[in-house]
Amino acid sequence: MNHIVTVQDAVTAFADFMEPTDAELNAIEQEMPVILADVDLLDAHIVTLDRTPTEVDERRIRRARRRALAARVALVNRVADTSLPGGAA
Repeated sequence: MNHIVTVQDAVTAFADFMEPTDAELNAIEQEMPVILADVDLLDAHIVTLDRTPTEVDERRIRRARRRALAARVALVNRVADTSLPGGAA
């Protein structure tokens, strides 16, 4: 006979460790402009899913792509500035 066992103890045993650390929260905060720019890009694409994109839609998508790319570049530059010791390039 097989006994059915609950996994409640195994699941909740790590509950204290499930919270994000300060370093993880800082990383999320640093990446937030990229996340928001990607959401705007997705919104621009979602608008055009059920119809042919108009010229205004295409401009909105292009602007959202440029903002997403600019946010990624800014993030990479911030990370590169903080990770290079002594200002070496």
